Amino acid sequence: MATDLKDLGESLSAQFRNLNGLHPGLWPIVPRILMAVGVAGLAVLAGYFLSWQKQYEDLEQGAAAEQKLRDEYTLKVGQAVNLDELKRQKEKVDQYVVQMEKQLPGKAEMAALLSDINNAGTGRGLSFELFKPSRVDVKEYYAEQPIELRVNGSYHDLGSFAGDLAGMARIVTLNNISLETKGRDGRDLPPGTLQLNATAKTFRYLDPEEVAEQRRVANDKKKKGGNQ
Repeated sequence: MATDLKDLGESLSAQFRNLNGLHPGLWPIVPRILMAVGVAGLAVLAGYFLSWQKQYEDLEQGAAAEQKLRDEYTLKVGQAVNLDELKRQKEKVDQYVVQMEKQLPGKAEMAALLSDINNAGTGRGLSFELFKPSRVDVKEYYAEQPIELRVNGSYHDLGSFAGDLAGMARIVTLNNISLETKGRDGRDLPPGTLQLNATAKTFRYLDPEEVAEQRRVANDKKKKGGNQ
């Protein structure tokens, strides 16, 4: 058995000797078979990298696009089935937005609202040491107006004043609240008197010019972000 394998090996080895200078068509059968297999393998690799790879990529992209369209179709079918319910939900949202807008004054109404806040305090017998509207902070969809307050009065009157602000038709909030028994200058307050230090905040919707400006600023930010 070992002798047969040795003879087979020598026979195969002999077929690869003295091939230099010979035309491949004159080679023994084993070298010709190996050459054919090698050429076929190179042809397959060349075809894959030069043509088939691009076709495979196009096929994968087409499959992904098909799946995306299927998902969009499924979503739109679901929306179409629930169209009436979506319309009812939109109507509720629109009503809620209208209700919220009614609680936000316009730019021209802010002076009247500030007067109402002041009157709410004086109507409770409170004494204002400070009523200072600060710089308006314009947000994307609304503007915020902070007002620094320093008010003197009894505990119950101050509490009623806070309740009056909360019950206004317009939105007014009290922030950074502190109650002191002495004035800011260190002087003692009259017996039974406290000093309320707080920042009242009220809000208003933006007028058309401010909305346009906010959109312009947002677009500028997007452009700068895209250029980076």
